[in-house]
Amino acid sequence: MKKEESRTSIADADRLSIASFLERVWSEDGLAERTLEAYRRDLEALAAWLAGRDRNLHTARREDISAYHGARTVAVRSIARRQSAFRRYYAFLARSEPGFADPTLLIERPKMPRSLPKALAEREIEGLLNAPDLAAALGLRDRAMLELMYASGLRVSELVELPLTALNTRQGVLRVTGKGGKDRLVPVGELALERIAAYLADVRPQLAKGRQPAALFLSKRGEGMTRQMFWTLVKRYALTVGINPKRISPHVLRHSFATHLLNHGADLRALQMLLGHSSLSTTQIYTLVAKEGLKRLHAQHHPRG
Repeated sequence: MKKEESRTSIADADRLSIASFLERVWSEDGLAERTLEAYRRDLEALAAWLAGRDRNLHTARREDISAYHGARTVAVRSIARRQSAFRRYYAFLARSEPGFADPTLLIERPKMPRSLPKALAEREIEGLLNAPDLAAALGLRDRAMLELMYASGLRVSELVELPLTALNTRQGVLRVTGKGGKDRLVPVGELALERIAAYLADVRPQLAKGRQPAALFLSKRGEGMTRQMFWTLVKRYALTVGINPKRISPHVLRHSFATHLLNHGADLRALQMLLGHSSLSTTQIYTLVAKEGLKRLHAQHHPRG
């Protein structure tokens, strides 16, 4: 009902202008239907608000757009999404009408809160690693994959795309091809090596069915695993050990690897190389995670916390 009320209060010129804008961005950028619908809602809400002040989208000033944002108590991310819709719409008008003054040009972008990577506690990681049934062939494979990902901080795509030739068991290292096709050498812990050795000896030959697939980790069909397959099994094991599946994803193991290393005194530069980050600033966000954990520990246990 509210949607219909907002639509009837919008001037026909605004509704036609919004439709033309959406048609243009759809044809030029191929935006998803959900994105187009979000743009429509945001622009119609702005047009309805302006109509109540005897203005329309075409005559809106910078002060009007700023006042509209200020009149609504919403999350910073919602403001940022609205601003994105408004900027694109008014850039469209400026291209279509020479001399049109874009009212969004001087409006400051909201500062987005820096989201910290989620990391599991070390005891939770321990429970997750112990979840696969080692009496089952796929349990041995899954344990090897979980151990390797946590021991080496691999991205999910790196883990499932590892070729058999990437592992040097004698030296205990992996050659990983990361983003941008860049290779790096990553050490593998002794426990992870033991689990991988058991998988290679007892499970992989069964899954390969006499063939010679390139992938290190194979599915039941004897093919390489996919990101979706691994994500599904991580969620399943999380449930079995009482971890809320919403708190976990394959990437959380990578975040946990980095956070736990820092908590135990790892050097930031060394961590950057292990993770395959091209910039140290990308790695530095993990120091924030470690600091937050220390602050919570202090608040919980210190008598003056």
